[in-house]
Amino acid sequence: MMDDWQPTADIGTLRERARLLAEVRAFFAARDVLEVETPVLGQGGSTDTHLASLATQAQTDRGEQRLWLQTSPEFHMKRLLAAGSGPIFQLAKSFRDGEVGRRHNIEFTMLEWYRPGFSLDQLLEETTALIQRLIPHAMPIRRYRYRALFHACLDVDPFTAPVEALRTLAAQNAEMPAQALANEPRDVCLDLLMGAVIEPTLGQGELSAVVEYPASQAALARRHQDPDGDWVASRFELYFQGVELANGYDELTDANEQRQRFEADNAARVALGLPQVDVDTHLLAALEHGMPDGAGVALGIDRVIQLALGKRQLSEVLSFATPNC
Repeated sequence: MMDDWQPTADIGTLRERARLLAEVRAFFAARDVLEVETPVLGQGGSTDTHLASLATQAQTDRGEQRLWLQTSPEFHMKRLLAAGSGPIFQLAKSFRDGEVGRRHNIEFTMLEWYRPGFSLDQLLEETTALIQRLIPHAMPIRRYRYRALFHACLDVDPFTAPVEALRTLAAQNAEMPAQALANEPRDVCLDLLMGAVIEPTLGQGELSAVVEYPASQAALARRHQDPDGDWVASRFELYFQGVELANGYDELTDANEQRQRFEADNAARVALGLPQVDVDTHLLAALEHGMPDGAGVALGIDRVIQLALGKRQLSEVLSFATPNC
């Protein structure tokens, strides 16, 4: 107890962290991407059923108001894009309740950037270049279709397999009692299988990019039809050494569709017994005003630093990790 005041990262590691963050800023300065700062508090949180937002009551000029600690700087940065900022990046403090472990911390640093006019392929190329600059031993990139990974690793089609079969597979591979998954929807089972079986195989001797996730997992990305005629999310996730590092989107700009997705998320939260989250109406207003087409990506910079420095725990690259904060 007497040593609880000590930082969780040693000073030498913090110097290396500062060096790598300077590399990030140099990378974007060379590409004329503007660094911005946005609030960690917002009037809306993330409705995503996979994320747990933290809220606080605050006294504002409008009286007492519930404000949400942001799970990423996405909503505020998109408002800047709609205001004409052009390409932007941010090293932002972000918050997700309950995320504590070797690769998680409730408070963490997210590197997020947006490229108006970029295709998803262009953004993936740029994201790869940055990771390879920060992790010198990061290998060349290889792409995988989400569907193909499930066929190869589990001999099942994630789009067409009966949900009952996916529940059985998830219980077996995630070592959970079958009754615990008896009422879980398809995406919960797919996420469990992805985490337990597929993710550990990715990024071994390479950077692995996974594309064509189910359309139900599009979040704030556009959707398109894959070669099999199924609707899929226009997004990628990037892995190295079994660790998810980045999540990139061909950004959704349609305010009405985004509103419908927020409402569907909150309905799903109710069905799952999760609390509803306030919708960010400022973001919807920005989309109605007009946000330029383009692509954006969120990268867990703490994880990148952990891998770059060969540390076992995320806490080893944070000055004060939870609960030592």
